[in-house]
Amino acid sequence: MRMTDDDAEGQTENAVDLRETSLRQPSVFHLIALVPTWIAAAFLFALMTMTFADVLLRSAANNPIESATELTRLFMAVIVFASLPMVSWKGQHIAVDLLDPVFPAALARWRDILMDIACGAALLWPAKRIWDLAERARGYGDVTEYLGFPQYVPGWFVAFFTAVTALAFIARGVTRLVAPSTVPAR
Repeated sequence: MRMTDDDAEGQTENAVDLRETSLRQPSVFHLIALVPTWIAAAFLFALMTMTFADVLLRSAANNPIESATELTRLFMAVIVFASLPMVSWKGQHIAVDLLDPVFPAALARWRDILMDIACGAALLWPAKRIWDLAERARGYGDVTEYLGFPQYVPGWFVAFFTAVTALAFIARGVTRLVAPSTVPAR
């Protein structure tokens, strides 16, 4: 297979881009944003491993992991809610864009700003309500059925990351207003 001049030029540009990005030092904000992503990845790996072991034990030894359902619920909560702030900041939610052709570009920008801020404001109430429910579970001493794990801990986690997601939406809306070129595009 023969390489053309265009192919060689494209590879050279890609090599330069890779060198430049590898030499950049990540900012503190970048590292903070990666923490929930790594939490979600770790719990996804744990869920995958536990599910594999459960299926293997169930099939081969007729002895499933008793707390697998409980752990699956906890792991799924961690995976989903740890991922939400980054997904919200990057605008990677599933979006139905039926009205996009109706809005001109200038109005679309304002629509997106208002939607981001409205979504962030709307998420503050569920965050507060989940926190209250977690505190009630703590007061009652509620624990999970098999493991005896305190139910308020996942509640706190969900409430915290719902609040962080709300702040991510609000920050995205404000950033769209102040410095629109720095907001990640869909």
